[in-house]
Amino acid sequence: MMAAQVLEPGSGELNAAHQSDSVAVVIGAAGGIGSALLIALLGSGEYRTVVALSRQSDPPIDIEAEATIAEAAAHVGALGTVRLIVDATGLLHGSGVDPEKSWRQLDAARLARYFAINAIGPALLMKHFLPLLPRSGPAVFATLSAKVGSIADNELGGWYGYRASKAALNQFVRTAAIELRRSRPDAICVAIHPGTVDTELSAPFAKAGLAVHTPDDAAHRILRCLKGLTPPNSGGFFDRNGDRLPW
Repeated sequence: MMAAQVLEPGSGELNAAHQSDSVAVVIGAAGGIGSALLIALLGSGEYRTVVALSRQSDPPIDIEAEATIAEAAAHVGALGTVRLIVDATGLLHGSGVDPEKSWRQLDAARLARYFAINAIGPALLMKHFLPLLPRSGPAVFATLSAKVGSIADNELGGWYGYRASKAALNQFVRTAAIELRRSRPDAICVAIHPGTVDTELSAPFAKAGLAVHTPDDAAHRILRCLKGLTPPNSGGFFDRNGDRLPW
């Protein structure tokens, strides 16, 4: 099982914004982007402890089972000052679920599955992990959303469940950020579009001519984007380069 991984600052200097007991967390660390984020964070030397959470970690986390989320959050909270949490979970296809091309394909069970993984699960992560962020000083909670969840940007249609569940996720982020600001004014809660990445999630839908990025590239760009955000950006929806996306 994957367990918490602890680093001492190496050749890279510890970021002055982070305390010596700083903790970074990747949720969904067994996935393509999640594992790349984990490797990038472990190599950065900016956090004393880097925690990898997934269904296979110790403790395990299943975003469809709130009890496991609560247990994992309690485990993380005992490790130090949580400065960064990245939720890299998500569902586009698999286990009999595929994006709809027409309203004729709308199905209650498939829609419920999309919302369970892409919206409700991350909302429960916010419930249990946002309280771990320090009351002062820099801290970030970021969840991976998708540009196709933008209502304003939807010109092609289709993908009803995936689009709607990511739009719901964006609303959860926006709402949680407002509450977070009241008790942790320095903290940031944002939704991030990672781009089309060469992972199992995107592979069947990567069209010819579409820019597809490696997980390593996506991870480094996401972390660079998060470093560039400030508290006024909390509640926003950004791409991996730090550009704001329309709701």
